[in-house]
Amino acid sequence: MHPVLFTAVSSEVASGSPTLTPLQYGLSAFGILVLLLLLTFAFRHTGHRH
Repeated sequence: MHPVLFTAVSSEVASGSPTLTPLQYGLSAFGILVLLLLLTFAFRHTGHRH
């Protein structure tokens, strides 16, 4: 086994938290953008007060 690959695998096993897959990155980014959209939508009429 290549030393760099061995170090990466052993550090992942030792830390117990695997890296995120591309699908997880995409879903988390999509979720954050949806939350920001909802936050923006919640304040859509605040500029039209009389």
